[in-house]
Amino acid sequence: MSSPVKIPFKSLIQIDRTADTAVYLQIAYQLINAIQRGVIVPGIQLPGSRMLSALLEVHRKTVIAAYEELDAQGWTEIRANKGTFIAAKSIVKEADPLKYNKEFLASYPATTGYLFKKSMLLDPPLVSNTSKFEFTDGLPDVRLAPLDQLSRVYSTNLKRRSNRRYLGYTSSDGSEYFKEMLADYLNNTRGLHISKNNVMTTRGVDMGVYLASDLLLGQDDVVVVGDLSYYVVNMIFQKAGARIISVPVDAEGISVDAVKKLCSKQKIRMLYITPHHHYPTTVTLSAKRRIELLELSSKHGFIILEDDYDYDFHYNSSPVLPLASADGKGMVVYIGSFCKSLAPGFRSGYLVGPENLIAELSKLRGIVDRQGDVLMEQALAELLEEGEIQRHLKKALKVYHERRDAFCTLLKATFKDQITFAAAPGGLAIWTTWDPSLNLMRISKDCALENLHLPQTLLYQTEKLTAMRLGFGNQTIEEMEQSVAILAKVISNI
Repeated sequence: MSSPVKIPFKSLIQIDRTADTAVYLQIAYQLINAIQRGVIVPGIQLPGSRMLSALLEVHRKTVIAAYEELDAQGWTEIRANKGTFIAAKSIVKEADPLKYNKEFLASYPATTGYLFKKSMLLDPPLVSNTSKFEFTDGLPDVRLAPLDQLSRVYSTNLKRRSNRRYLGYTSSDGSEYFKEMLADYLNNTRGLHISKNNVMTTRGVDMGVYLASDLLLGQDDVVVVGDLSYYVVNMIFQKAGARIISVPVDAEGISVDAVKKLCSKQKIRMLYITPHHHYPTTVTLSAKRRIELLELSSKHGFIILEDDYDYDFHYNSSPVLPLASADGKGMVVYIGSFCKSLAPGFRSGYLVGPENLIAELSKLRGIVDRQGDVLMEQALAELLEEGEIQRHLKKALKVYHERRDAFCTLLKATFKDQITFAAAPGGLAIWTTWDPSLNLMRISKDCALENLHLPQTLLYQTEKLTAMRLGFGNQTIEEMEQSVAILAKVISNI
């Protein structure tokens, strides 16, 4: 039987007196860890409480409490007149002296001990941002969000006795009240004709696309997207096993003629569009093409997945109603969110479709997101019913309109003939094209050195195109002036 002095207990047990965990539990947990990892094996005798307390420089009662914890968990056994021994419950037969170090005992495996399928499709292209300034792909300014109103309503909902049931497991469908208010809001602002039964809540647009793709797409199904398109959505489609075909996008949006030609040659399962402001070029799909796409969809049986990610931001006139508002055949799946209307961190979105689709999609949602954040949904519902969100959007729209105009003026004055762009009719970003001799990746890296984050996802460079999608919504006019100054400095030095 092994002697207790051969194991370096003093080096195996590291006590942190600043930690929240009680010292006796630190001792017990580290001994258990050593047992589980084969450093201390069954049959080994532990030092007496006096000896270990002296080694660790703790009170004897602390060691006694640690031993009692080990005994309570079944890791030790007391033998009369002999002492405390490690119980025979570990499969480890021999201790490994090479493992007598704190690095091994305090480590976590760097890799799995098994193989698994990896996907390069879902690798995030984003990098951490520590820069003072940032161009986004069109994010809102969270400083404008109605946080006071939201916190007031959320706090009230949290305190209500009637809402305590939402703190446990409730219906996986989320808040019925929110879906009712949301349906009314979408009917009033987007010309829809829906009830709460046509709405499924999500955590944002990407989640809605993922669930719809999982249900509606099969292996080698054809999905048509614009050239260019939203890279995250493309990855989701490919992850679902679909085959992506791109069609041109011009000043009137996605090419209907190109879609027609595809329909005459092969079966199309889905068409993904961002018609209000095409991502990334910001052009609006014309009214004529909207009607033509609905007719094509009905004739050839393909699904229209309509992503209306920034419907609430339109400056020059009233926004064009979504295709879903004119859908009489149940061919359109409509997706949107409050992530840009309020703030991305709220993660509140929705998917609209016929009742039979919503019923089936809700089953999938119940797996990946059991019931959502019902209390937040209750709070948002109250803000919708009180008109707070509508008032916020009206105020925010004026701010973003001013920022768009200032940004366009700034770009034109700073870069003159180096840049081509059109003032976006809506949204929170400007599509800009540049001299093809510029290396956009180098510009991005040099901007980072100057405290400006220009993400790679905003850069589009091919043999035929050199362009950047530059968001202005998240910056004040003073901040965008400094950001543009940095960008101009970097470009001038290339």
